Amino acid sequence: MADNSTLVSETGRSLLADSSVLDSKIIETSKDNVLPGSVLDVEEEMPQIETRVVLVQEAGKCEELLKALEEIKVPYIKTDTIEELGDSDSPEFETVFVVSDFQDSIFPNLCKADCRVIGPPVVLHCAQKGEPLPFSCRPLYCASMLNLVLCFTGFRKKEELVKLVTLVHHMGGIIRRDFSSKVTHLVANSTHGDKFRIAVSLGVPIMKTEWIYKAWEKRNEIDFCAADDDFRSQYKVPPFQDCMLSFLGFSDDEKANMEEMTEMQGGHYLPVGDERCTHLVVEESTVKDLPFEPLEKLYVVKQEWFWGSIQMDARAGESMYLFEKSESPDFKKSVSLLSLNTPNSNRKRRRLKETLAQLTRETDVSPFPPRKRPSAEHSLSIGSLLDISNTPESGTTNGETPKSCARPSKNSTPLPLKQSARWQVAKELYQTESNYVDILTTIIQLFQVPLEKEGQLGGPILAQEEIKTIFGSIPDILDVHTKIKEDLEDLMINWTESKSIGDIILKYSKDLLKTYPPFVNFFEMSKETITRCEKQKPRFHAFLKINQAKPECGRQSLAELLIRPVQRLPSVALLLNDIKKHTAEENPDKITLERAIESLKEVMTHINEDKRKTEAQRQFFDVVYEVDGCPANLLSSHRSLVQRLETVALGDDLCDRGEQVTLFLFNDCLEIARKRHKVIGAFKSPHGHTRPPASLKHVVLMPLSQIKKVLDIRETEDCQKAFALVVRPPTELNNKLLSFQMTTEEPRKEDWLKTLCRHVANTICKADAENLIYTADPDSVEVNTKDMDSTLSRASRAIKKTSKKVTRAFSFSKTPKRALRRALMSHSATEGRSPSSANEGYIGSRLTSTSSLAGVPSPSLVSLPSIFERRSHTLSRSTTHLI
Repeated sequence: MADNSTLVSETGRSLLADSSVLDSKIIETSKDNVLPGSVLDVEEEMPQIETRVVLVQEAGKCEELLKALEEIKVPYIKTDTIEELGDSDSPEFETVFVVSDFQDSIFPNLCKADCRVIGPPVVLHCAQKGEPLPFSCRPLYCASMLNLVLCFTGFRKKEELVKLVTLVHHMGGIIRRDFSSKVTHLVANSTHGDKFRIAVSLGVPIMKTEWIYKAWEKRNEIDFCAADDDFRSQYKVPPFQDCMLSFLGFSDDEKANMEEMTEMQGGHYLPVGDERCTHLVVEESTVKDLPFEPLEKLYVVKQEWFWGSIQMDARAGESMYLFEKSESPDFKKSVSLLSLNTPNSNRKRRRLKETLAQLTRETDVSPFPPRKRPSAEHSLSIGSLLDISNTPESGTTNGETPKSCARPSKNSTPLPLKQSARWQVAKELYQTESNYVDILTTIIQLFQVPLEKEGQLGGPILAQEEIKTIFGSIPDILDVHTKIKEDLEDLMINWTESKSIGDIILKYSKDLLKTYPPFVNFFEMSKETITRCEKQKPRFHAFLKINQAKPECGRQSLAELLIRPVQRLPSVALLLNDIKKHTAEENPDKITLERAIESLKEVMTHINEDKRKTEAQRQFFDVVYEVDGCPANLLSSHRSLVQRLETVALGDDLCDRGEQVTLFLFNDCLEIARKRHKVIGAFKSPHGHTRPPASLKHVVLMPLSQIKKVLDIRETEDCQKAFALVVRPPTELNNKLLSFQMTTEEPRKEDWLKTLCRHVANTICKADAENLIYTADPDSVEVNTKDMDSTLSRASRAIKKTSKKVTRAFSFSKTPKRALRRALMSHSATEGRSPSSANEGYIGSRLTSTSSLAGVPSPSLVSLPSIFERRSHTLSRSTTHLI
């Protein structure tokens, strides 16, 4: 019997929004205009048809589904068989069947009867979005591929293709027979064919068949979307799928790197000459001729094809990168300059030197600075390290050209052959400034602009946060130095000895102070980001390989180019000093140069001070991220991290004996943290950055004013590198003894204790820091480090941890140990007993009950209460004697 308890909405009727595919054509309609006007343009009101939802079998038992239908105000009935409904093709209402599983036996009967069938996820999805039920001529189970247009290529088995197409339709996807600009995804069973090449050129994601099958497995997840980037990236066709690569002319390290990248990108590598090889990648600068006659099916390509494919995340077309040998000397020279490898033989080095010498004769300044000794970097000609001018091609690099770099040079007026020494140094300042501007322009045009470009093939190479971290304020620095270069250019064209060079520097000193600190302070972070992204993101690694090989970079890496802003201001200061030496005393520019040099020193001092503060803030946050449960009040503007020390606990006051403890010494407090026994998963930010999990657990944050004495424990055979702290917490009446053993060679124990005492003395306003250190014998404080690494000691620690876990497992109240101890101490005080006896009795009862619960009699466990009692009395006597 059908359940006729129909839920009627306020209107009692609903319209179905159209999103179907009919005969492989998209019917585009809107919710407001579901039924278009007639062909005769006769405007007549169309009668509304009542929608009737039929919940078949198991679908009618789902409470969540019933609630969703109530939310979208659609009436429904329940049934177990189709026959109970009679004729479902009545013109009075539109019947929509909801089937919980498209694998049920009733589903094929509904399809044969040409009924409208949907799955429960569709109803739940519409209820969540507040949308009407979709109108579909095909069975629609879920909406995980809604609005996706798919095209297939490379399939030979009709059965497999029909199965995939059916699943796509069940998930709301659209199928196109021919590839067009409307296709959102290409499902490829082969990397050959026109559809594959068009998809690569348009940047359309190329997917494996597993993408459809895995999406179907997640069909019951309401919020799942098959186009989600994280899910889709797992099933993209890798660039070198179905490719067998060989490498010719590369060094061993470079070849090993490329072979590793090949396997990472879905390909395989073979020895040179193997007939199964599909692509031979050639290092065009070292290979003159192939060692064999290639087969017709073999693609012989340049290495740019290899790195370009990885950067695009799809196999690039081979026709643009085919290797062609040439005997032209000009071609040989250009190929040598494009080489990614440093020449290994003397002959190659000699040829490169000759090429560079010729380029040097053709330009005023050498485009590629020679390698200098480290000692030469500090000479007065340090500015020559920045002499790297753009090649003629650098001005036509793709990307946006900064407005300040678009002006041609005005320095075309011939100058006299002999000029003063002041003019010579001023010319060097201008040349290095011009070259520095060219370097910054190259960084922006060749690296930053392409990385920020929208619509990159294969998606963005880096996240915007990573790009900002790498390049920082480089565009602002470029704008300032472009203005300085233009002023210096005008000065050199209209040169007279009375021209003021210092005024130019003073004019932009405030701009230099504003733009340089943000970049210099985070330069190390910039380098770390480049290194990390190059290791973790093959596309970025390929991007660097392609662009760093271009002549504009002068065979320098991005990190080497980015260090130039760090070096520039000291170089300018040295050149200004040199100009001042060659400036006459009566020249007004003498005083101006002194002021300019002082302004540069102030900028560099401000940068160093700002950098120091930034590093201190980074150290703070490193501690906060590393220590789980770190107190928020640790962060303070007046606090700084002094030293970090790795130790092992020798007592049981803070944590178990033998546990690894890290001490963070700040200028006014001591953070004590222990190693975590179970490390939680890594934290992933919304921008994709993964932060390592906290490896330490917070124990106590102790102000240095609580440290009363520092005990330097004498070195003996049984006690090595041990020290102790006599502390008095504000909540305790008696002093406590905290003992540790250092586990690292650096710092030395003497240095650590002196540093600690010095900051303790500063905190409590005492001048005699040395008087805080006391020497103690190991026996007097019962400290022994001999058995710390023994098997018995590790077993004892394991028993303690097990006993704690068992006690917590069988505890009904889950009362914290500290709160329970305070309760027992207050109870014993009311009865006239001492807190120590109550504490000992509590610990003994805990251990005894734990041992009985464990069911395993342990001699070491039974003896622990007596050992603790004897040790606590001895410790209290020795501590009182020391104090």
